[in-house]
Amino acid sequence: MVGYDPGSECVSAAEAAAAGSASGFVTRLLISPLDVIKIRFQLQIEQLSSKNPGAKYHGILQAARCIFREEGLVAFWKGHVPAQLLSVGYGAVQFAAFESMTQLVHNVTSYSARDSLVHFTCGGLAACTATVAVQPLDTLRTRLAAQGEPKIYQNLRHAVVTMYQTEGPRTFYRGLTPTIIAVFPNAGLQFSFYNILQQFSEWVIPAEGKKGGNVKNLVCGSCAGIISKTLTYPFDLFKKRLQVRGFEQARAAFGQVRMYSGLLDCIRQIMREEGPGGFFKGLSPSLLKAAVSTGLTFFWYELFCSLLCSSKSANSIARKE
Repeated sequence: MVGYDPGSECVSAAEAAAAGSASGFVTRLLISPLDVIKIRFQLQIEQLSSKNPGAKYHGILQAARCIFREEGLVAFWKGHVPAQLLSVGYGAVQFAAFESMTQLVHNVTSYSARDSLVHFTCGGLAACTATVAVQPLDTLRTRLAAQGEPKIYQNLRHAVVTMYQTEGPRTFYRGLTPTIIAVFPNAGLQFSFYNILQQFSEWVIPAEGKKGGNVKNLVCGSCAGIISKTLTYPFDLFKKRLQVRGFEQARAAFGQVRMYSGLLDCIRQIMREEGPGGFFKGLSPSLLKAAVSTGLTFFWYELFCSLLCSSKSANSIARKE
């Protein structure tokens, strides 16, 4: 049901936005702890190893225990308000744009809306549109999740005012370049692999019908998330490093924070000081998060769309009667 399908009843752009928002809200609530751990890993300069005495974090369970011990349970939902606004807004714009784009391609070109290449292109463009719309919230989420104790930003409003006064309005769009570069292939691969895996599952289990469809959506989404995240991960790390540029207070959480003049300088410094492995710091929690979040996103989106279609059908039957 993801994407325009001329052979079935489709949701409108507004309904896709509503389903995308609901999907983003529920998914974000569940995966926030993994996101906080991933961000802490990405921003740590030292090698993620227990053999490195200077490394504060060196494993998922160790990091979870450390954060819980030093900052309490609520630390796993630091930055949750802007993160929720980010997820709700991103989900609404992305899925509404994706449904509209696939329908447009089907109507004005010779390509089928169910083609994997169409899903890759439309998924990437839809994600870019959503990214530009919610980038300030992503920056705020990163800053709030990155700060240790004592807190520098007391709440979302305080963070917005402080960042604007001390760093200017452009700070809310730091990291946008690597984000755009990464989000197109990442989202494109998510949508295209989800489509491929859905078609493959129907070919392997043709008699499955609707039974177990929700589980299939979850598994296909999780696999698509792992593949896409692995291929595009370094750009997510670059984005996080650039988003905390000038955020000296992050030293409270990480001991030291590198300053980068831009994307190329960020790449050069990481390569020189941290080696090739530095580009994949935080990959393990990121893959875990990608599997859970992408699987849940498609799972909830398909479920909410099904509920919307069922409701429309019921109302249509009631009106005829």
